[in-house]
Amino acid sequence: MDLKSKIILIYGPTSSGKSKFAIRLAKKISGQIINADSMQVYKELRILTARPSQKESLKIKHYLYGFQSAKKNFSTGDWLKLANQKILHCKKIKKTPILVGGTGLYFKALTDGLVNIPKIPINFRNKVRSLHRRIGQKKFFLKLIKIDPLIKDRLNSHDIQRSLRAYEIISFTKKSMFSWFKNTKSDYTHNDFFKIYVDFPRGDLLDRISMRSKEMIKSGAIEEVKKLAKLGISKNKSLNKAIGVNEIKQYLQKKIQTEQLIEKISIKTRQYAKRQSTWGRGNMRDWNKINPEGLSKLLKKI
Repeated sequence: MDLKSKIILIYGPTSSGKSKFAIRLAKKISGQIINADSMQVYKELRILTARPSQKESLKIKHYLYGFQSAKKNFSTGDWLKLANQKILHCKKIKKTPILVGGTGLYFKALTDGLVNIPKIPINFRNKVRSLHRRIGQKKFFLKLIKIDPLIKDRLNSHDIQRSLRAYEIISFTKKSMFSWFKNTKSDYTHNDFFKIYVDFPRGDLLDRISMRSKEMIKSGAIEEVKKLAKLGISKNKSLNKAIGVNEIKQYLQKKIQTEQLIEKISIKTRQYAKRQSTWGRGNMRDWNKINPEGLSKLLKKI
């Protein structure tokens, strides 16, 4: 199978082994790896965000990992611009670009194009957030689907960030977020990509998540969060929402013990993996769903 001329996309739930597979694939086809995970762009949390180790990064060239300060905002549009630059760079030096991560919106922006929504003023956005704080997510979502019925069956009612975004868009532009989505266009064609969805068995994935949670604590995740807390980063910044940050802060405040900490991180990670799988099923129907055994067979075919 000739994949060298393609842009390879690898998506899967957290702990599914997609990053290690990407490295093995890159070695086989002279590829370079581009990050497609919204938390791994930040420099402050290597362990908690499961960024590739320095040893792994030395084996194969990695781009867009750990370069962004958590104090700054970083949007899907910011990522897409940089990812496109790295794809072009890989092509120029005769390397196969391999994009790997668990952020579905990044892949959607790449394959379908980025929505060209007008910039919404910060004071307008702050008013929406103030409303959300005042009435809570449940009432906020009910209010949202009244003014934007297209949202009802297409947005998770517990997804705070996307609910806020959808409310901002419909209120400011008088047009649904999903109406804006229809008018988008990618810089690439369908044939430019080879899309891999890592379909990891649920039971095995849960075991891997538990093991990873324990390993993160052993490897220094607590120290990472201590350092992050000292930076005084605003609570609404993305990295403060990374799985494990609040849980470790509870541990440092002596509200929970080590075993409870590991269990809480495992539970949050399992919930996140489930949301990633739900996203994949709904938005990645044309991707090649491949289980771990299938990934090994794919490597042998190349």
